[in-house]
Amino acid sequence: MRRIRLLVLNAALGVLDYRVPDGMAVEHGNVVVAPLGPRQVTGIVWEEERLPGAEVPEEKLRPILSVLPVAPIRSELRRLIEWTADYYCAPMSSVARMVLASGGALKGGVSVTEYRLTGEQPDRMTPQRQQALEKLEGAQGTIRELAALAGVSEGVLRGLVNQGVLEPEEVDADRPYPRALPDHAEPVLSADQKQVADELVEAVEAEDFAPILLDGVTGSGKTETYFEPVASAIRAGRQVLVLLPEIALTENFLRRFEDRFGAPPVLWHSSLKSSERRRAWRAIARAPEDGGAQVVVGARSALFLPYANLGLIVVDEAHEISFKQDDGVRYNARDVAVMRGHFERIPVVLASATPALESLHMAETGTYRKLNLPSRFGGATLPTIRLIDLTQEPPERGRWLAPSLARELFARMERKEQTLLFLNRRGYAPLTLCRNCGYRFQCKQCSAWLVEHRFSHRLACHHCGHEEPTPEACPECGEPDSLVPCGPGVERVADEVREIAPEARIAVATSDTLNTPARAAEFVAMAEAGAIDVIVGTQLVTKGFHFPDLTLVGVVDADLGLEGGDLRAAERVYQQIAQVAGRAGRASKPGEVLIQTRHPEAPVIAALAEGDRDAFYAAELDARRDANAPPFGRWAAIIVSSEDEKEARLSAARIGDARPRLDDIMILGPAPAPLAQLRGRYRYRLLINAKRTAALQDAIRDWLGPLELPRGVRVGIDIDPYSFV
Repeated sequence: MRRIRLLVLNAALGVLDYRVPDGMAVEHGNVVVAPLGPRQVTGIVWEEERLPGAEVPEEKLRPILSVLPVAPIRSELRRLIEWTADYYCAPMSSVARMVLASGGALKGGVSVTEYRLTGEQPDRMTPQRQQALEKLEGAQGTIRELAALAGVSEGVLRGLVNQGVLEPEEVDADRPYPRALPDHAEPVLSADQKQVADELVEAVEAEDFAPILLDGVTGSGKTETYFEPVASAIRAGRQVLVLLPEIALTENFLRRFEDRFGAPPVLWHSSLKSSERRRAWRAIARAPEDGGAQVVVGARSALFLPYANLGLIVVDEAHEISFKQDDGVRYNARDVAVMRGHFERIPVVLASATPALESLHMAETGTYRKLNLPSRFGGATLPTIRLIDLTQEPPERGRWLAPSLARELFARMERKEQTLLFLNRRGYAPLTLCRNCGYRFQCKQCSAWLVEHRFSHRLACHHCGHEEPTPEACPECGEPDSLVPCGPGVERVADEVREIAPEARIAVATSDTLNTPARAAEFVAMAEAGAIDVIVGTQLVTKGFHFPDLTLVGVVDADLGLEGGDLRAAERVYQQIAQVAGRAGRASKPGEVLIQTRHPEAPVIAALAEGDRDAFYAAELDARRDANAPPFGRWAAIIVSSEDEKEARLSAARIGDARPRLDDIMILGPAPAPLAQLRGRYRYRLLINAKRTAALQDAIRDWLGPLELPRGVRVGIDIDPYSFV
């Protein structure tokens, strides 16, 4: 191969052709470094016929500089990159960047110097040094990583190195991970679990593509069941990927995994240190027989890593909307996992107690195989569910818990049992206003109210991350002590529990409080040890946690998710409440769920009360069929944004004027997006509804491709959107 075509990691550069120097061996999938003017670029060698580009004369080709010391990107992964870019209307280079997600991993094997505490004390103690000593107990890492962990400058730590308080250690950056043992602690499965596990093991042994929906009620032991095909893949020397929707679930899952297999899996998520990402990436690129990774547990981005010998993919809590990425490449990891299984010719297990309607439809039509776990493990029973009609039994003035829910909470405390109160709203109050002049605190960058977080004394925007201290007086009229919180968040509900039950030990569980695996592990340990009486949490606590003494779940506001224009609102509300209800009564003690609502007649609320999932899903499918909505039709969104409101509006209008006139595609808009300003950019949206058979992506590319818009305008394409703000 003397002439090569590169997919480079910059979409603006397009496709580049180069020459291979004499004596250099290059094959498709190699990651190489090539010159571009005075700079150097990294690219992946691609099949020329699969990557169209302008033909460059031989005499103008420049030679590549080097082939990086990593295994070639396998053809199966290259096909996935192509499919993802084509389906989600994204640049191939943007998808490829997710594959080459660790720049340090591309440099080959190295050793690094890490540091750890020696037990010595510094000559002179300062507050920064004291903080470092407290934060770094038991930690090891580079100076930069330890400085970030301790919250001090690198200079503080270098001073501790000079005084012998921190000692260096040279470590192999590619040292192997502990080996998982498939026969370490084989569980005793129920008859239902064993039957399903055997079928999953057969799918792994067949070494062929098999999309499988594992539909099991909460507490049925889905994790223990799919651990058996994981063990089978390990025995066969194949790699396994388990996708989890939340980092907060990781620690709980890791403990169960280590109990079963005797060693932790390899982790991949955004909170890893750069050295950890480098080590994980290079281990994943090596086959297990060469000391590579056996089992990887990660967030959605782990799906694009360069596995050397993948044998099984498991998507746990496969219904979760956090598997859909809403910026950059807007892909759904659940669907891309199935496609990776297709290209790799391996089984893909989608595990959930409340599967997405699309997944259930695929199972009903025979595209997916469906395996069921209809009952809880170990004799535990599903909780009883009761509605509290807030129009008939309102809470006391200024409170949010109905009297009957408060009474049941007290009864659980008397019996030394735990209660979980669910409200999917972070912070103390979603809106703060001045009772004197009516001023409302709004984000300066977004068309959204600032949420009061009383624990941290701040007002925060949950869309752009802007924060500011909560003032003592109204910034508009200057009146002191005039600020009033409106509506409840989890912190306000926690305060109410403290008022009515001062002796209660309360934990607030949200992405603000459980934002690291360590904090999540501490929360789980306290709950399991009986050190918590009442958990107040958001959707973060609706899945993955198993607390034997938790017998009461109270849903504070079941109607909250039904507000707004979310086209999947009913399905999402059902999934969230059914999942949080499943936290109750998972052991020998029976559970009860109390759902507070002002609309007990709403179909989704009635279905929850009756425990009739199939009837709800059937009705929802009928409504989707009438609306040509997924899984029968398809949606796409085009989001036009600019820092200049007029520029955004005119550009959206121009796009709307150029819309194609097609019988199988309907285009609505443009109109201001529900969140009309986000991070300082004004936003307009067009919504597309297409028949399942329509060539949707081709129509969008043909429509938008010829348009020339101002440089300040961004056009985002969202295929199969889950967010409609």
